[in-house]
Amino acid sequence: APRSLVLRVMTMPRDTNPYGTIFGGVILSYVDQAAMLESLSHAHCTWVTASMERVDFIAPVRLGDIVELYTRTKRVGTKSVSVCVEVDARRHATGETVRVTTATVTMVSLDHNGRPTPFAEAPPPKSRGLGMDY
Repeated sequence: APRSLVLRVMTMPRDTNPYGTIFGGVILSYVDQAAMLESLSHAHCTWVTASMERVDFIAPVRLGDIVELYTRTKRVGTKSVSVCVEVDARRHATGETVRVTTATVTMVSLDHNGRPTPFAEAPPPKSRGLGMDY
């Protein structure tokens, strides 16, 4: 399945760790948001993060870099969706793009009582520029 750009963020000073690079928790938050956006393309329901597989950071993100998150659905179940999220950083200084990490996130659909529930697959969205329409 093709990947879709679902989130693009410029890193800011508030996102840095004591070493001058972007705090890993900030990137994980972006991964979680990207997985949510991909899940919403399948059904407009309450989605929560059930799990995130091992995440290895293979390149740092620097202040001023543009972080781009791409998603693709790996698996659709009756109550869950598994989403592959690829995180790239476009270097502010050079324009070079580097892979930061890749993660698989499992999102689960919940009912109004907070219990996993089957969801009805939504029709394919019409694109509005980023490959999705929520």
